[in-house]
Amino acid sequence: MLSKIELKYYASLLRKKIRSEEGKFIAEGRRMLEEGLHSSYKCEIVFASTHFRENNPDFMEEFSDLNLRIENVTNSDFLKLSDTENPQGIAAAFQMPDVKDNIGRSDLIVALENVSDPGNAGTIIRTSDWFGIKEVVLSQNSVELYNPKVLRSSMGSVFHLHAFESQDFLATLNELKSKGYKILCADMEGEDVFGFSSKGKSVIVLSSEAQGPSEELLAMSDSVLAIPRLGQAESLNVASASAVILGEVTRRRDF
Repeated sequence: MLSKIELKYYASLLRKKIRSEEGKFIAEGRRMLEEGLHSSYKCEIVFASTHFRENNPDFMEEFSDLNLRIENVTNSDFLKLSDTENPQGIAAAFQMPDVKDNIGRSDLIVALENVSDPGNAGTIIRTSDWFGIKEVVLSQNSVELYNPKVLRSSMGSVFHLHAFESQDFLATLNELKSKGYKILCADMEGEDVFGFSSKGKSVIVLSSEAQGPSEELLAMSDSVLAIPRLGQAESLNVASASAVILGEVTRRRDF
């Protein structure tokens, strides 16, 4: 049985400061748990509301052989563990993996510079997963990887990727350059991505659409890629731009 002290503790993981201190996060929703429980992430505890257990007996049976701690909580208590207005009634606490020293294991990496909107960040992670990209780096000024809205927008793709929150983004990019990676920076002004040919190891960097790439990033980039504008829109949402750029770059690469 979940004690009041435990309920308060796990509910506190909805706050960024506590997540960072404890190295844990809450993932909510049936789809998120399906992805998380089939991943390498370690699940500490599952919370199921009375309403969810009554209406989803098949889901609970699916993971009966995983030796999980599953706690039934009242519908009102579940609200304390939820970040959504109308929760499904199922959530779990996972431990954050330690991935800080292992970046640079694949030929194509996505990096986010100052992308603060959780919906955009989560969608970019999901898009990266779609195109088979296994590593994503977030700058120190980007939204937190385990923000509940990032997790939901990623639709579980966070569990499929080797994601890394860098505390010194430019230093991380320079480290990757020293390992033979080319830095490909997306910007409104640059080389037409539809005519660009990529060879070798690369890092595709996507920046805040409001601020654009920093001067330091542009200075260290090997190529700057742009999506040609044919209409009158002032800008393209960074998550939408990521789908175009990643689709084109991966199409031209030999993985």
